Amino acid sequence: LALLASAAAPLSAEVIKPSARKPAPDFSLPGRDGKPVRLSSQKGKVVLLDFWATWCTGCKVEIPWFIEFDKAYRAKGLMSIGVSMDDEGWKTIEPYLKKNPISYTIVAGNFEASDPYGVTALPVTVLIDRAGRVAAKHVGVVQKRSFEAELKQLLAECR
Repeated sequence: LALLASAAAPLSAEVIKPSARKPAPDFSLPGRDGKPVRLSSQKGKVVLLDFWATWCTGCKVEIPWFIEFDKAYRAKGLMSIGVSMDDEGWKTIEPYLKKNPISYTIVAGNFEASDPYGVTALPVTVLIDRAGRVAAKHVGVVQKRSFEAELKQLLAECR
């Protein structure tokens, strides 16, 4: 059983040194109100960018953590964006959100937005620093404590 648990453990990422970070690929995607959400307009904030879907089991594990982090750190400069990769977009997302409210920004994603981030499976969570650079990328379910430590580290960095 322990072997099975360790085999299923998600990949972990460490925060990339600021000098080695690359600019986050920009996108503009429709939010719940139909207005576009542009990633590049979030500069100055640490962005938790989560690629997820309503059918993704691992995503459903993480989302409550991300809601918790968003509430705890929004006032300190965190912007959380959930990019839903559901094929039918808002037709699928809206009923899901009515049953499972998410307090942070949700947008309807597409492959043009996800491909530059190397999304081939879900979930994928990317941390973007205040300068708009990719600071960490997690493939699979994040480790809650270490992920929160990464968030705190990025929030503490100078602008």
